Amino acid sequence: MKVLVLGAGVVGVTTAWRLAQEGAEVTIIDRHPDVAMETSFANAGQVSPGYAAPWAAPGVPMKALKWLFQRHAPLSIRPDGTAFQWQWLLQMLRNCSAKRYAVNKSRMVALAEYSRDCLQGLRQRVHLPYEGRTLGTLQVFRSEAQMAATQRDIAVLQDAGVPFELLQSEELSLVEPGLARAQSRLTGGLRLPSDETGDCHLFTRALARHALGLGVQMRMGCTVKRWLERQGQVCGVVLDDPDQNPIEADRIVLAGGVWSRELLNPLGISVPIYPVKGHSITLPIVDEGMAPVSTVLDETYKVAVTRFDRRVRVGGMADLVGFDRSIHPRRVATLAHVVNDLFPGGDLSRAQPWSGLRPMTPDGTPLICATQHPRLWLNTGHGTLGWTMACGSAEVLCDLMMGRRPAVDPHGLSLDRYCIN
Repeated sequence: MKVLVLGAGVVGVTTAWRLAQEGAEVTIIDRHPDVAMETSFANAGQVSPGYAAPWAAPGVPMKALKWLFQRHAPLSIRPDGTAFQWQWLLQMLRNCSAKRYAVNKSRMVALAEYSRDCLQGLRQRVHLPYEGRTLGTLQVFRSEAQMAATQRDIAVLQDAGVPFELLQSEELSLVEPGLARAQSRLTGGLRLPSDETGDCHLFTRALARHALGLGVQMRMGCTVKRWLERQGQVCGVVLDDPDQNPIEADRIVLAGGVWSRELLNPLGISVPIYPVKGHSITLPIVDEGMAPVSTVLDETYKVAVTRFDRRVRVGGMADLVGFDRSIHPRRVATLAHVVNDLFPGGDLSRAQPWSGLRPMTPDGTPLICATQHPRLWLNTGHGTLGWTMACGSAEVLCDLMMGRRPAVDPHGLSLDRYCIN
């Protein structure tokens, strides 16, 4: 079976590797010269199933109004001139009820937990140097209200059998000693000991090398110009390079991230994926005692501070500004403020800023499913959890394509939940 995978981010590469294991002849196509050059390049560095949760949650609409007037707001919105932005926001608002939140979070946690297990199994089979750590993650709260609100998430964790620890203020430094010098008072935290961290870019590059060893071909620096169709059904793609056209396949997997909607529109398939911009800074560790041990997530600012070997990655926030990839100084200032507040003394003068676009669905759950075209499949829309869900998503998609029953219920991962063809 010949398979085309469109997109060489962490989701596309894990999908290609898994299908190659099944004996498929896989070709990856991406417009960049190398893998993991967009959303997977400098993300927050977490594999955090327990924190898998939709941005659409009860109370978010009111919080969003308050955030409009805050300097370090975790969410900002600027009209991008399209009707789709407002349609997407309306769909997101519809998912802010307690009932929808519970359903969406349950789906996300189930997939993310399964994906983490798949990642652990992958590491047992192949050597993947990506500065990974298996020391858990810690979400810190700055108010009693945040501590109280976490009970809703704890209930989902308990139902899913996810281990957790609810910590009081004085217990935080026992798991993250550097927080003893935090400049602001922290009221407590939620620790998930089974979560992991690492550099997603290094992971994707390492797995891509193993995929090449399985015979996967990579056509990098190529842009899909249009779909190749026969008798009204998609059967391949036409690239902007005339020397490599056309390319036909038995199956096509679209793992195109924020570009998925644009690619699918000519086929009459409308996917509710919006590019949600995030920022990160990466800085060197100058004092071991003032660096995190693993990942610390600041609930107030929606920012994660993650430890690599000799670096710290600080990333997060959400800007709904269309496809604007510019690095906003105010967002960089927020990241600097958070890391300096939690772990003062870092060398911010050497911080490397970055911005990327996350492919977000209104309910936070990705699309892993077939389409109305028998050869075309989707593995996209993972939002801020691309790496967290990548290995499990690849496994689910592979099972569906091979006619097997996935370990995770695929019903809530399809386009049907949006009543879209």
